[in-house]
Amino acid sequence: MEGTAVPGEVPQLPRRGPAPPVDRMSNAELARMVESEHPYRGKALFELSDRIPHDDDAATKVAMLSRLTSLRQARLFDRVSLAWSAIIALLAAETTHSRESAYEAFGALEPEEQRDMLDYLEVSAIEEAHPRIA
Repeated sequence: MEGTAVPGEVPQLPRRGPAPPVDRMSNAELARMVESEHPYRGKALFELSDRIPHDDDAATKVAMLSRLTSLRQARLFDRVSLAWSAIIALLAAETTHSRESAYEAFGALEPEEQRDMLDYLEVSAIEEAHPRIA
């Protein structure tokens, strides 16, 4: 039988298929991809994050998405979650709206997660963080 695991056989992960053309998608479409836990949700979030410096709607959506439990649990590496990457992108954009959105998103994190993020950013308050994204 095809698709049935044989004892001792390592199961294969499902194929993701080709990446969607996120650069041609609207902010709302990208946000829906992230909310629905689409296999390319990280790619969608990063595309939205790239729009933040020039698009307050993207900043608002990224801040909203950072509150999703699924993004708070998804690790990019070490302690850094997709939610943290969203907040860092908001901070790095350095617009008034993105910074205010970042502070609100940071405030929605649990106190322990806030302490961990401040430690990661090497600051004592979120307002002191001015990360750069290369």
